[in-house]
Amino acid sequence: MSFNIALSGINASQKDLDVTANNISNVKTTGFKQSRAEFADVYATSIFNAGNTKVGDGVLTSSVAQQFSQGTLDFTENSLDMAISGNGFFATTDGLGSRDMTYTRSGAFKLNEDKFIVDNQGNYLQGYQVDRNSGTNSSTALATTQPIRIPDVAGAPQSTDNVFTAFNVDARRSPIDGTANPFDPETPSTYHSSTSATIYDSLGESHTLSTYYVKRGNNQWDVYATFDGDEIDLAPTGTATSTPAARDSVNGYSGLEINFLGSGEPDVPAGQITFDPGTIDLSGNNADGDPYLNNGASAQTVQFNFQDLSGTTSPTQFASDFEVTNLDQDGSTVGRLTNVDIDKAGLIAATYSNGDVQYLGQVAIVRFANEQGLTQIGSTKWRESIDSGEPLAGEANTGTFGGIEASALENSNVNLTKELVDLITAQRNFQANSRSLEVNNTINQTILQIR
Repeated sequence: MSFNIALSGINASQKDLDVTANNISNVKTTGFKQSRAEFADVYATSIFNAGNTKVGDGVLTSSVAQQFSQGTLDFTENSLDMAISGNGFFATTDGLGSRDMTYTRSGAFKLNEDKFIVDNQGNYLQGYQVDRNSGTNSSTALATTQPIRIPDVAGAPQSTDNVFTAFNVDARRSPIDGTANPFDPETPSTYHSSTSATIYDSLGESHTLSTYYVKRGNNQWDVYATFDGDEIDLAPTGTATSTPAARDSVNGYSGLEINFLGSGEPDVPAGQITFDPGTIDLSGNNADGDPYLNNGASAQTVQFNFQDLSGTTSPTQFASDFEVTNLDQDGSTVGRLTNVDIDKAGLIAATYSNGDVQYLGQVAIVRFANEQGLTQIGSTKWRESIDSGEPLAGEANTGTFGGIEASALENSNVNLTKELVDLITAQRNFQANSRSLEVNNTINQTILQIR
Protein backbone atom coordinates (compact mmCIF):
# COMPACT_ATOMS: atom_id res chain seq x y z
CA MET A 1 0.00 0.00 0.00
CA SER A 2 2.84 2.41 0.82
CA PHE A 3 4.13 2.01 -2.73
CA ASN A 4 0.78 3.21 -4.09
CA ILE A 5 0.70 6.14 -1.66
CA ALA A 6 4.15 7.29 -2.73
CA LEU A 7 3.27 6.75 -6.39
CA SER A 8 0.12 8.91 -6.04
CA GLY A 9 2.29 11.64 -4.54
CA ILE A 10 4.68 11.44 -7.49
CA ASN A 11 1.78 11.66 -9.94
CA ALA A 12 0.36 14.68 -8.10
CA SER A 13 3.74 16.41 -8.08
CA GLN A 14 4.14 15.72 -11.78
CA LYS A 15 0.71 17.23 -12.45
CA ASP A 16 1.67 20.31 -10.39
CA LEU A 17 4.88 20.62 -12.39
CA ASP A 18 2.95 20.33 -15.67
CA VAL A 19 0.44 23.03 -14.69
CA THR A 20 3.17 25.38 -13.49
CA ALA A 21 5.23 24.84 -16.65
CA ASN A 22 2.17 25.56 -18.80
CA ASN A 23 1.55 28.81 -16.91
CA ILE A 24 5.15 29.89 -17.38
CA SER A 25 5.13 29.06 -21.10
CA ASN A 26 2.05 31.30 -21.59
CA VAL A 27 3.29 34.29 -19.63
CA LYS A 28 3.15 36.43 -22.83
CA THR A 29 -0.03 34.93 -24.31
CA THR A 30 -2.68 37.64 -24.73
CA GLY A 31 -5.83 36.90 -22.75
CA PHE A 32 -4.37 33.73 -21.15
CA LYS A 33 -5.72 32.70 -17.75
CA GLN A 34 -3.44 30.77 -15.43
CA SER A 35 -4.42 27.38 -14.07
CA ARG A 36 -4.06 25.95 -10.59
CA ALA A 37 -3.72 22.26 -9.76
CA GLU A 38 -6.06 21.38 -6.89
CA PHE A 39 -5.55 18.16 -4.94
CA ALA A 40 -7.55 16.04 -2.52
CA ASP A 41 -6.54 13.25 -0.18
CA VAL A 42 -7.75 9.66 -0.73
CA TYR A 43 -9.34 8.05 2.29
CA ALA A 44 -11.21 4.77 1.83
CA THR A 45 -12.93 3.07 4.77
CA SER A 46 -15.95 0.94 5.62
CA ILE A 47 -18.07 0.10 8.66
CA PHE A 48 -15.73 -2.78 9.50
CA ASN A 49 -12.59 -0.63 9.61
CA ALA A 50 -11.25 0.98 12.73
CA GLY A 51 -11.45 4.64 11.80
CA ASN A 52 -8.97 5.80 14.43
CA THR A 53 -6.23 3.60 13.01
CA LYS A 54 -6.93 4.00 9.28
CA VAL A 55 -4.13 5.52 7.20
CA GLY A 56 -4.91 7.59 4.10
CA ASP A 57 -4.45 6.09 0.64
CA GLY A 58 -2.56 8.98 -0.95
CA VAL A 59 -3.50 11.97 -3.06
CA LEU A 60 -5.28 12.63 -6.34
CA THR A 61 -5.78 15.62 -8.61
CA SER A 62 -9.31 16.85 -8.06
CA SER A 63 -9.21 19.68 -10.62
CA VAL A 64 -7.05 21.87 -12.81
CA ALA A 65 -8.96 25.11 -12.30
CA GLN A 66 -8.39 28.23 -14.37
CA GLN A 67 -8.16 31.53 -12.51
CA PHE A 68 -10.07 34.31 -14.29
CA SER A 69 -8.51 37.24 -12.47
CA GLN A 70 -7.89 40.44 -14.43
CA GLY A 71 -4.65 40.69 -16.37
CA THR A 72 -2.78 43.95 -16.80
CA LEU A 73 -3.52 46.08 -19.89
CA ASP A 74 -0.95 46.73 -22.58
CA PHE A 75 -1.82 49.77 -24.73
CA THR A 76 -1.13 49.56 -28.47
CA GLU A 77 -1.36 51.63 -31.66
CA ASN A 78 -4.03 49.40 -33.28
CA SER A 79 -7.54 50.84 -32.91
CA LEU A 80 -9.07 47.36 -33.31
CA ASP A 81 -7.18 45.91 -30.35
CA MET A 82 -9.62 45.58 -27.46
CA ALA A 83 -9.38 44.56 -23.83
CA ILE A 84 -12.17 43.95 -21.33
CA SER A 85 -11.64 45.72 -18.02
CA GLY A 86 -13.81 43.68 -15.68
CA ASN A 87 -16.13 40.72 -16.25
CA GLY A 88 -17.03 39.30 -19.64
CA PHE A 89 -15.85 37.61 -22.80
CA PHE A 90 -15.85 38.47 -26.50
CA ALA A 91 -18.07 36.19 -28.61
CA THR A 92 -16.73 34.81 -31.91
CA THR A 93 -17.91 32.38 -34.59
CA ASP A 94 -15.95 30.43 -37.19
CA GLY A 95 -18.21 31.47 -40.11
CA LEU A 96 -20.49 34.28 -41.25
CA GLY A 97 -23.65 32.22 -40.83
CA SER A 98 -22.46 30.10 -37.91
CA ARG A 99 -24.05 30.28 -34.47
CA ASP A 100 -21.42 28.02 -32.88
CA MET A 101 -20.03 30.50 -30.38
CA THR A 102 -16.64 30.46 -28.74
CA TYR A 103 -15.59 32.94 -26.09
CA THR A 104 -12.29 34.68 -25.49
CA ARG A 105 -10.57 37.42 -23.52
CA SER A 106 -7.96 37.92 -26.24
CA GLY A 107 -8.87 41.08 -28.14
CA ALA A 108 -6.17 41.06 -30.82
CA PHE A 109 -8.54 41.77 -33.70
CA LYS A 110 -7.96 42.89 -37.28
CA LEU A 111 -9.81 43.17 -40.61
CA ASN A 112 -9.91 40.30 -43.08
CA GLU A 113 -10.06 40.66 -46.86
CA ASP A 114 -13.84 41.28 -46.69
CA LYS A 115 -13.49 44.04 -44.03
CA PHE A 116 -14.91 41.92 -41.19
CA ILE A 117 -13.34 42.12 -37.73
CA VAL A 118 -11.65 38.77 -37.03
CA ASP A 119 -9.12 37.28 -34.61
CA ASN A 120 -5.84 35.59 -35.51
CA GLN A 121 -7.64 32.34 -36.35
CA GLY A 122 -10.10 34.08 -38.67
CA ASN A 123 -13.05 33.82 -36.27
CA TYR A 124 -15.62 36.61 -36.62
CA LEU A 125 -16.21 39.03 -33.74
CA GLN A 126 -19.90 39.24 -32.89
CA GLY A 127 -21.73 42.51 -32.27
CA TYR A 128 -25.20 43.98 -31.82
CA GLN A 129 -26.90 45.86 -34.66
CA VAL A 130 -27.23 49.62 -34.11
CA ASP A 131 -28.74 52.59 -35.92
CA ARG A 132 -26.14 53.91 -38.37
CA ASN A 133 -26.83 57.54 -37.50
CA SER A 134 -27.55 57.55 -33.76
CA GLY A 135 -25.79 54.38 -32.58
CA THR A 136 -28.93 53.24 -30.74
CA ASN A 137 -28.88 49.54 -29.87
CA SER A 138 -32.00 47.61 -30.87
CA SER A 139 -31.30 44.34 -29.01
CA THR A 140 -28.74 42.78 -26.66
CA ALA A 141 -29.79 39.17 -27.24
CA LEU A 142 -26.94 36.87 -28.23
CA ALA A 143 -29.17 35.32 -30.90
CA THR A 144 -29.36 38.66 -32.75
CA THR A 145 -25.61 39.27 -32.95
CA GLN A 146 -23.81 39.26 -36.27
CA PRO A 147 -20.23 39.70 -37.53
CA ILE A 148 -19.07 43.32 -37.51
CA ARG A 149 -17.99 44.76 -40.85
CA ILE A 150 -16.16 48.04 -41.38
CA PRO A 151 -16.52 49.19 -45.03
CA ASP A 152 -13.76 51.46 -46.30
CA VAL A 153 -16.22 53.43 -48.46
CA ALA A 154 -19.19 55.41 -47.08
CA GLY A 155 -21.99 54.70 -49.51
CA ALA A 156 -23.10 56.52 -52.66
CA PRO A 157 -22.78 60.30 -53.01
CA GLN A 158 -25.71 62.48 -51.99
CA SER A 159 -26.43 65.70 -53.86
CA THR A 160 -26.88 68.84 -51.78
CA ASP A 161 -30.51 69.87 -51.35
CA ASN A 162 -30.10 72.42 -48.57
CA VAL A 163 -27.51 74.90 -47.39
CA PHE A 164 -27.88 76.24 -43.84
CA THR A 165 -26.21 79.45 -42.74
CA ALA A 166 -26.37 81.96 -39.92
CA PHE A 167 -24.21 85.04 -39.71
CA ASN A 168 -23.81 88.55 -38.38
CA VAL A 169 -23.50 91.48 -40.79
CA ASP A 170 -21.75 94.61 -39.53
CA ALA A 171 -24.27 97.40 -38.82
CA ARG A 172 -21.47 99.96 -38.88
CA ARG A 173 -20.77 99.55 -42.59
CA SER A 174 -21.78 102.34 -44.98
CA PRO A 175 -24.43 101.51 -47.63
CA ILE A 176 -23.40 101.04 -51.27
CA ASP A 177 -25.58 102.62 -53.94
CA GLY A 178 -26.76 99.76 -56.12
CA THR A 179 -27.57 102.02 -59.08
CA ALA A 180 -24.14 103.61 -59.24
CA ASN A 181 -22.25 100.52 -58.10
CA PRO A 182 -24.15 97.33 -59.01
CA PHE A 183 -22.86 94.13 -57.49
CA ASP A 184 -19.86 92.58 -59.25
CA PRO A 185 -18.11 89.57 -57.63
CA GLU A 186 -14.90 90.64 -59.38
CA THR A 187 -14.98 94.06 -57.70
CA PRO A 188 -14.65 93.93 -53.87
CA SER A 189 -15.76 97.54 -53.54
CA THR A 190 -19.29 96.54 -54.64
CA TYR A 191 -19.92 94.30 -51.63
CA HIS A 192 -19.02 94.26 -47.94
CA SER A 193 -18.53 90.59 -47.02
CA SER A 194 -18.55 87.10 -48.53
CA THR A 195 -18.30 83.46 -47.54
CA SER A 196 -18.24 80.11 -49.33
CA ALA A 197 -19.55 76.58 -48.84
CA THR A 198 -18.72 73.31 -50.58
CA ILE A 199 -21.75 71.53 -52.03
CA TYR A 200 -22.05 68.27 -54.01
CA ASP A 201 -23.83 67.18 -57.16
CA SER A 202 -25.44 63.79 -57.78
CA LEU A 203 -22.09 62.27 -58.81
CA GLY A 204 -20.36 63.41 -55.65
CA GLU A 205 -18.28 66.12 -57.33
CA SER A 206 -17.66 69.14 -55.14
CA HIS A 207 -18.59 72.69 -56.15
CA THR A 208 -18.12 76.05 -54.47
CA LEU A 209 -21.17 78.12 -53.62
CA SER A 210 -20.20 81.66 -52.58
CA THR A 211 -22.54 84.27 -51.13
CA TYR A 212 -21.97 88.02 -50.97
CA TYR A 213 -23.53 90.56 -48.62
CA VAL A 214 -24.11 94.20 -49.62
CA LYS A 215 -25.55 96.85 -47.33
CA ARG A 216 -28.10 99.08 -49.16
CA GLY A 217 -29.71 100.99 -46.28
CA ASN A 218 -29.59 101.32 -42.51
CA ASN A 219 -31.18 97.91 -41.92
CA GLN A 220 -31.29 96.60 -45.47
CA TRP A 221 -28.93 94.13 -47.15
CA ASP A 222 -28.75 92.27 -50.47
CA VAL A 223 -27.45 88.71 -50.77
CA TYR A 224 -25.97 87.49 -54.08
CA ALA A 225 -24.48 84.14 -55.11
CA THR A 226 -21.91 82.59 -57.43
CA PHE A 227 -21.50 78.94 -58.31
CA ASP A 228 -17.94 77.82 -59.12
CA GLY A 229 -17.12 81.47 -59.77
CA ASP A 230 -20.06 82.05 -62.16
CA GLU A 231 -22.90 84.31 -61.11
CA ILE A 232 -26.27 82.68 -60.57
CA ASP A 233 -29.71 83.89 -59.50
CA LEU A 234 -30.63 83.55 -55.84
CA ALA A 235 -34.39 83.39 -56.35
CA PRO A 236 -36.93 84.21 -53.61
CA THR A 237 -39.43 81.79 -52.06
CA GLY A 238 -42.45 82.51 -49.85
CA THR A 239 -42.61 86.19 -48.89
CA ALA A 240 -38.93 86.78 -49.72
CA THR A 241 -38.14 89.73 -51.98
CA SER A 242 -35.80 89.73 -54.95
CA THR A 243 -33.40 92.60 -55.43
CA PRO A 244 -34.98 95.29 -57.64
CA ALA A 245 -33.56 95.62 -61.11
CA ALA A 246 -31.82 98.84 -60.11
CA ARG A 247 -29.77 96.83 -57.60
CA ASP A 248 -29.21 93.71 -59.68
CA SER A 249 -25.64 92.68 -60.38
CA VAL A 250 -23.62 94.25 -63.13
CA ASN A 251 -24.22 91.08 -65.15
CA GLY A 252 -27.98 91.10 -64.62
CA TYR A 253 -28.27 88.38 -61.93
CA SER A 254 -30.63 88.91 -59.01
CA GLY A 255 -30.20 88.28 -55.32
CA LEU A 256 -32.35 88.44 -52.18
CA GLU A 257 -33.23 91.45 -50.11
CA ILE A 258 -33.17 90.93 -46.33
CA ASN A 259 -34.13 93.48 -43.68
CA PHE A 260 -33.40 93.75 -39.97
CA LEU A 261 -35.14 95.40 -37.03
CA GLY A 262 -33.56 98.05 -34.86
CA SER A 263 -32.74 95.25 -32.41
CA GLY A 264 -30.57 93.57 -35.03
CA GLU A 265 -32.96 90.63 -35.42
CA PRO A 266 -34.56 89.61 -38.75
CA ASP A 267 -37.54 91.72 -39.82
CA VAL A 268 -39.94 88.88 -40.63
CA PRO A 269 -43.71 88.24 -40.28
CA ALA A 270 -45.10 87.36 -36.85
CA GLY A 271 -44.47 83.76 -35.88
CA GLN A 272 -41.40 83.53 -38.11
CA ILE A 273 -37.87 83.61 -36.67
CA THR A 274 -35.84 84.04 -39.84
CA PHE A 275 -36.01 85.02 -43.49
CA ASP A 276 -37.66 82.82 -46.09
CA PRO A 277 -35.10 80.72 -47.94
CA GLY A 278 -33.84 81.39 -51.43
CA THR A 279 -33.35 78.84 -54.18
CA ILE A 280 -30.53 78.21 -56.64
CA ASP A 281 -31.43 76.42 -59.87
CA LEU A 282 -28.45 74.49 -61.26
CA SER A 283 -30.19 73.20 -64.36
CA GLY A 284 -29.35 76.20 -66.55
CA ASN A 285 -26.29 77.74 -68.16
CA ASN A 286 -23.90 80.41 -66.98
CA ALA A 287 -23.14 83.70 -68.78
CA ASP A 288 -20.74 81.89 -71.13
CA GLY A 289 -23.47 79.48 -72.22
CA ASP A 290 -21.93 76.50 -70.39
CA PRO A 291 -24.10 74.39 -68.05
CA TYR A 292 -23.49 74.92 -64.35
CA LEU A 293 -23.22 71.13 -64.01
CA ASN A 294 -21.20 70.05 -67.02
CA ASN A 295 -20.05 66.62 -65.83
CA GLY A 296 -23.23 64.67 -66.54
CA ALA A 297 -24.68 65.09 -63.05
CA SER A 298 -28.43 65.30 -62.60
CA ALA A 299 -30.02 68.76 -62.47
CA GLN A 300 -30.64 69.94 -58.93
CA THR A 301 -32.09 72.83 -56.98
CA VAL A 302 -30.41 73.99 -53.78
CA GLN A 303 -32.41 75.74 -51.08
CA PHE A 304 -30.49 78.45 -49.25
CA ASN A 305 -31.72 78.62 -45.63
CA PHE A 306 -31.06 81.57 -43.34
CA GLN A 307 -30.77 79.46 -40.19
CA ASP A 308 -28.73 76.64 -38.70
CA LEU A 309 -29.63 72.99 -39.12
CA SER A 310 -31.68 72.92 -35.90
CA GLY A 311 -33.59 76.10 -36.77
CA THR A 312 -32.59 77.87 -33.57
CA THR A 313 -29.98 80.34 -34.88
CA SER A 314 -30.72 83.03 -37.46
CA PRO A 315 -28.81 85.96 -39.05
CA THR A 316 -28.27 89.18 -37.07
CA GLN A 317 -27.14 92.74 -37.73
CA PHE A 318 -25.05 93.97 -34.81
CA ALA A 319 -22.28 96.54 -34.58
CA SER A 320 -19.51 93.96 -34.84
CA ASP A 321 -17.44 92.43 -37.59
CA PHE A 322 -18.95 90.11 -40.17
CA GLU A 323 -19.00 86.58 -38.75
CA VAL A 324 -20.39 83.28 -39.97
CA THR A 325 -21.84 81.50 -36.94
CA ASN A 326 -23.08 78.45 -38.84
CA LEU A 327 -22.51 77.01 -42.31
CA ASP A 328 -23.65 73.51 -43.19
CA GLN A 329 -25.13 71.48 -46.06
CA ASP A 330 -26.76 68.06 -46.41
CA GLY A 331 -24.85 66.58 -49.36
CA SER A 332 -21.86 64.28 -49.38
CA THR A 333 -19.34 62.73 -51.73
CA VAL A 334 -17.94 59.21 -51.66
CA GLY A 335 -15.99 58.89 -48.40
CA ARG A 336 -12.92 56.80 -47.62
CA LEU A 337 -12.37 55.34 -44.18
CA THR A 338 -10.07 57.57 -42.12
CA ASN A 339 -10.58 56.47 -38.51
CA VAL A 340 -12.28 53.91 -36.28
CA ASP A 341 -13.26 54.70 -32.68
CA ILE A 342 -14.52 52.25 -30.06
CA ASP A 343 -15.92 53.55 -26.78
CA LYS A 344 -16.15 51.81 -23.40
CA ALA A 345 -19.60 50.45 -24.28
CA GLY A 346 -18.15 48.78 -27.39
CA LEU A 347 -19.90 51.14 -29.83
CA ILE A 348 -17.90 51.28 -33.07
CA ALA A 349 -17.91 54.58 -35.00
CA ALA A 350 -16.23 54.92 -38.40
CA THR A 351 -15.19 58.33 -39.72
CA TYR A 352 -14.89 58.90 -43.47
CA SER A 353 -13.07 61.49 -45.54
CA ASN A 354 -16.33 63.18 -46.57
CA GLY A 355 -17.07 64.01 -42.94
CA ASP A 356 -19.61 61.21 -42.58
CA VAL A 357 -19.65 59.34 -39.26
CA GLN A 358 -21.41 55.98 -39.17
CA TYR A 359 -22.06 53.67 -36.21
CA LEU A 360 -21.32 50.16 -37.47
CA GLY A 361 -22.18 47.99 -34.49
CA GLN A 362 -21.66 47.37 -30.80
CA VAL A 363 -19.31 44.68 -29.56
CA ALA A 364 -21.22 41.94 -27.74
CA ILE A 365 -20.07 41.03 -24.23
CA VAL A 366 -20.95 37.69 -22.61
CA ARG A 367 -20.58 36.44 -19.04
CA PHE A 368 -21.23 33.14 -17.26
CA ALA A 369 -22.50 32.18 -13.83
CA ASN A 370 -19.49 29.88 -13.36
CA GLU A 371 -16.49 30.87 -15.46
CA GLN A 372 -14.41 27.97 -14.14
CA GLY A 373 -16.95 25.59 -15.61
CA LEU A 374 -16.12 26.66 -19.19
CA THR A 375 -14.54 24.11 -21.47
CA GLN A 376 -11.08 25.14 -22.63
CA ILE A 377 -10.47 24.49 -26.36
CA GLY A 378 -7.12 26.21 -26.93
CA SER A 379 -6.08 29.49 -28.59
CA THR A 380 -7.32 31.23 -25.41
CA LYS A 381 -10.91 30.24 -26.24
CA TRP A 382 -13.63 28.53 -24.27
CA ARG A 383 -17.03 26.94 -24.91
CA GLU A 384 -20.01 26.85 -22.64
CA SER A 385 -20.70 23.67 -20.71
CA ILE A 386 -23.26 22.33 -18.27
CA ASP A 387 -21.08 23.49 -15.39
CA SER A 388 -20.61 27.03 -16.75
CA GLY A 389 -24.29 27.69 -17.37
CA GLU A 390 -25.74 29.48 -20.37
CA PRO A 391 -24.08 32.64 -21.72
CA LEU A 392 -25.63 35.91 -20.56
CA ALA A 393 -25.19 38.69 -23.13
CA GLY A 394 -25.24 42.40 -22.43
CA GLU A 395 -23.68 45.79 -23.15
CA ALA A 396 -20.17 46.54 -22.02
CA ASN A 397 -19.69 48.99 -19.14
CA THR A 398 -23.19 48.37 -17.76
CA GLY A 399 -24.23 46.40 -14.69
CA THR A 400 -21.77 43.59 -13.96
CA PHE A 401 -20.26 43.70 -17.46
CA GLY A 402 -16.78 45.14 -17.80
CA GLY A 403 -15.90 48.08 -20.00
CA ILE A 404 -13.98 47.87 -23.26
CA GLU A 405 -10.62 49.55 -23.58
CA ALA A 406 -9.80 50.29 -27.21
CA SER A 407 -6.20 50.14 -28.48
CA ALA A 408 -5.30 47.84 -25.60
CA LEU A 409 -4.71 44.14 -25.00
CA GLU A 410 -5.12 42.16 -21.77
CA ASN A 411 -1.88 40.45 -20.79
CA SER A 412 -1.69 36.99 -19.27
CA ASN A 413 -2.56 37.01 -15.57
CA VAL A 414 0.41 34.74 -14.79
CA ASN A 415 2.67 36.02 -12.00
CA LEU A 416 6.06 34.78 -13.17
CA THR A 417 7.76 35.17 -9.78
CA LYS A 418 5.08 33.14 -8.03
CA GLU A 419 5.17 30.45 -10.72
CA LEU A 420 8.94 30.06 -10.37
CA VAL A 421 8.55 29.60 -6.60
CA ASP A 422 5.75 27.08 -7.23
CA LEU A 423 8.03 25.27 -9.67
CA ILE A 424 10.67 24.84 -6.94
CA THR A 425 8.02 23.66 -4.48
CA ALA A 426 6.63 21.09 -6.94
CA GLN A 427 10.15 19.84 -7.62
CA ARG A 428 10.79 19.37 -3.88
CA ASN A 429 7.50 17.50 -3.52
CA PHE A 430 8.46 15.23 -6.39
CA GLN A 431 11.83 14.53 -4.78
CA ALA A 432 10.27 13.84 -1.40
CA ASN A 433 7.74 11.37 -2.84
CA SER A 434 10.52 9.70 -4.83
CA ARG A 435 12.47 9.33 -1.59
CA SER A 436 9.43 7.79 0.09
CA LEU A 437 9.21 5.26 -2.75
CA GLU A 438 12.92 4.50 -2.37
CA VAL A 439 12.59 3.93 1.40
CA ASN A 440 9.65 1.58 0.85
CA ASN A 441 11.71 -0.36 -1.66
CA THR A 442 14.62 -0.63 0.82
CA ILE A 443 12.31 -1.95 3.55
CA ASN A 444 10.90 -4.57 1.20
CA GLN A 445 14.43 -5.68 0.23
CA THR A 446 15.36 -6.01 3.91
CA ILE A 447 12.31 -8.17 4.59
CA LEU A 448 13.07 -10.42 1.62
CA GLN A 449 16.60 -11.02 2.92
CA ILE A 450 15.41 -12.32 6.33
CA ARG A 451 16.18 -16.06 6.69
